[in-house]
Amino acid sequence: MTTTAAPTAAPYRFFDVHVVRARRLSTSMVRITFGGERLDGLVSGGRDQRFKLFLPQPHQAVPVFDDMGDGWYTAWRAQDPAERPVMRSYTIREQRPAAGEFDVDFALHGADGPEAAAAGGPAGRWAARARPGDRLTVLAPAVEDNGGVDFRPPPGTDWILLTGDETALPAVAGILSWLSPGTRAKVWIEIGHEDDRQQLPTFADADITWLVRDPATAAHTEPLRDALRAADLPDGTPYAWIAGEAGTVKAVRRHLVGERGFDRRAVKFTGYWRRGATEEDLIAELTAAAAGNTGQAA
Repeated sequence: MTTTAAPTAAPYRFFDVHVVRARRLSTSMVRITFGGERLDGLVSGGRDQRFKLFLPQPHQAVPVFDDMGDGWYTAWRAQDPAERPVMRSYTIREQRPAAGEFDVDFALHGADGPEAAAAGGPAGRWAARARPGDRLTVLAPAVEDNGGVDFRPPPGTDWILLTGDETALPAVAGILSWLSPGTRAKVWIEIGHEDDRQQLPTFADADITWLVRDPATAAHTEPLRDALRAADLPDGTPYAWIAGEAGTVKAVRRHLVGERGFDRRAVKFTGYWRRGATEEDLIAELTAAAAGNTGQAA
């Protein structure tokens, strides 16, 4: 087993971490605080900073890698699926370098309810049962300006539009806390329960609208898109950031570009999850698409 650490100058590094504490925030969310050695080398760019989290398989105490060097991804893909770590992407909610800790908020998707065996995904089920001392591995930034930050409004932006569901709530919170005083922001957040609302401190001039899903119609309605269609948006040059369920993200983007006339280059959109698909499915699709593009380029 190769355990070579990534070069110090690399933009990302592997960190072995453990659960320090877990705190239930609401019906849908739990906050896990992680600690570990060398976390002074973890450098967040703030905003919607994402990183990779690796969970052990149920029969393992820690994630098992064949390679943690520059070729980690190829080696990870080649591992036996029953042995390789479960990989998920998450947002750094808050970092406390002096304490050697950082927080991650997990959307549970019902992983702690009566249908837990069939609800949510591996990360949600893990988070619902996380206890102090539980160990995992993260691949996180070692430099502040890194490719894991997507929220990058260009010069000349007059106002910000943010939309997302509870999976995007940590990133929305990070973006709002980063915005400069007086920045105008219009925000729509779709949540599953009334108690999923959070305090979102910001210096920005932010108008935040919470949309609580109706479980009876959730699979057939688009609350975010419908709310935007009815909204009176500010004048000036916008920059939009859209994240959450992939189908909803696409619908909102189509509305902003096709019906509102937003410049498509000023709309950053990311599907954090897709109804009916696992992250393994999405990774396989991205890998196949990348291989196809490489073949076309050749």
